[in-house]
Amino acid sequence: MKKSKYICAALALSLCLPFSSMFTACDDMLEEQPFDFISPDQIEDSDNGADMWTMGVYNVLHTGMFVYGNFPRPLDYDCDYIGGAVWQFSEFGSGNFQGGSNQSDALWTGMYSLINKANQAIAQISDMQNVTEAHRNNCLGECYFLKAWAYFMLTRAYGDIPVYSVSVDESGKYTSNPRVAIKEVYEQHIIPLLDQAKNMIYKNTDGNYKLGRVSAASAAGLLAKVYATMGSASMPAGEKITVKTGVPYVIQPIDGVQTKVYTDPVPTEMTKDQVAGYEGFDSQACYQRAYNLADSVMKGMYGSHELVPYSTLWSPQGKTSSEFLFSLQTISGDNTFGTLFSYHYCGKLNDQGHIDNSLTVGMRKHWYLLFEEKDYRVDQGVMHCWIREGSDSSWGGGSYYPDFGKWQRMVENREPPFDNPEVTAGWRCDQNGSEQFFAFTTKYSQQISDQTIDRTDANYPFLRYADIVLIFAEAANELYGPTAQSVDALNSVRNRSNATPKEMAEFTDKASLRSAIIEERAMELALEGDRRWDLIRWGIYLQAMNALGGMDEANNVKSRSERHLLFPIPTMEVLTNEAITTNNPGWN
Repeated sequence: MKKSKYICAALALSLCLPFSSMFTACDDMLEEQPFDFISPDQIEDSDNGADMWTMGVYNVLHTGMFVYGNFPRPLDYDCDYIGGAVWQFSEFGSGNFQGGSNQSDALWTGMYSLINKANQAIAQISDMQNVTEAHRNNCLGECYFLKAWAYFMLTRAYGDIPVYSVSVDESGKYTSNPRVAIKEVYEQHIIPLLDQAKNMIYKNTDGNYKLGRVSAASAAGLLAKVYATMGSASMPAGEKITVKTGVPYVIQPIDGVQTKVYTDPVPTEMTKDQVAGYEGFDSQACYQRAYNLADSVMKGMYGSHELVPYSTLWSPQGKTSSEFLFSLQTISGDNTFGTLFSYHYCGKLNDQGHIDNSLTVGMRKHWYLLFEEKDYRVDQGVMHCWIREGSDSSWGGGSYYPDFGKWQRMVENREPPFDNPEVTAGWRCDQNGSEQFFAFTTKYSQQISDQTIDRTDANYPFLRYADIVLIFAEAANELYGPTAQSVDALNSVRNRSNATPKEMAEFTDKASLRSAIIEERAMELALEGDRRWDLIRWGIYLQAMNALGGMDEANNVKSRSERHLLFPIPTMEVLTNEAITTNNPGWN
């Protein structure tokens, strides 16, 4: 592989530019000389060289995480509102965190690979002599951000974790590195790194900022999310939160036949548990910092960001809009930089436009019923009709979802899109009693340029501006109770999606608005790696999961116990790291 082609691929990952145009951009920077790989001494001491080191860190998102399809399973599958094919959910989706495939270790190994690469890049960029100060700061800030994000992901998932201030090659300490307490990870690593990064990285309004890379607002926004996590997790037990949930179905006799009848979600009051490891934080102080940071991002102190129109948000041109503060950048058809998760979230199309059986991950009916029919997030954000190759096309029928409301009426009246001339035997919907009938999102399919291939250019968002707005609403409520500013922030997200605004009169106390904000997060951030972690930080994970009565509609196991609050440390880590002698509670 030529040196310039290798680096162009890395740059295309983060700049989100067409791959062909990146060749032209990179040709001006590098000579066309063949190399099998790039060693440190082949990277020039310049702004471009600093960029190469930084792009190498970004690359780990693909090469260390998403390339084999293990991600985003550890982020998405284990929550109350997601379901799908039993074989797809056999590990994380069914609570089998210590399963037999690479899924069970992917989060640990991927994030530590990212941290190690960031440490290497930080050392190299710091030693460069011919890099302009602003560009050095930006590249170092990006590395600090990625390192802090990795630690945040790790400590939420595993609790106490080892930390690495320098690369393993430099320290030589991989086989003896003890776990550090959650409080210390936040106070001595995550927060200082993000505090520096937010003042070092280019704002998206700076002339040198490159689309697709993180900006100053990414670091400030992530820091707000970190403080909100600390604030909610450290809040004492006993606070109330209402979640719309319940068993997915009941068996009732209908015309003498025992029949599965699907249920509507029921508002259920839950009582917060104390989250282990967060007791030492001051909840109100954490929320004050989350409030200040989110407010600063919203007021433009870290660049210009907004809730973009829904019609733009999930479109190809929306991928690098100011709403996306940090997301996986991808290249259609590329074996490294093309992503596989859309294969299960969106399905793959054959040449007739039919979806194959890869479409296996969707949202449950209880999630769908959180919305009004007019809300764009279900009206446009859910796939309502489709034909599967093989099974459905063999009898000329199509599938539709849901089997109630306006969509059922449209089917009965053969209104578009249910007037498809190739459908001769009628449309069908078994509600969501099998893996074929869930609310499948269109978020990612709207981004894809070619849905007939396995590896697509769907971007996975790690942090959105909408998340920051909802964090502001949450922090304002926890500090001051229901006020116009907290409700207005909540409504700004709802208004963008054509949802009816909430009224102040609906909220009589913190608990009522808190519940609405947590619900809004479940609606807005579905399949973006947030729901499990929201339930965990609020101390209601076990209650929310077990409220389903053991199974979802497709018979995925949803019952959880104390051990599921943390992921198991990989067996290989326990065997090789002499400073780790036991695993997380309940895991071998």
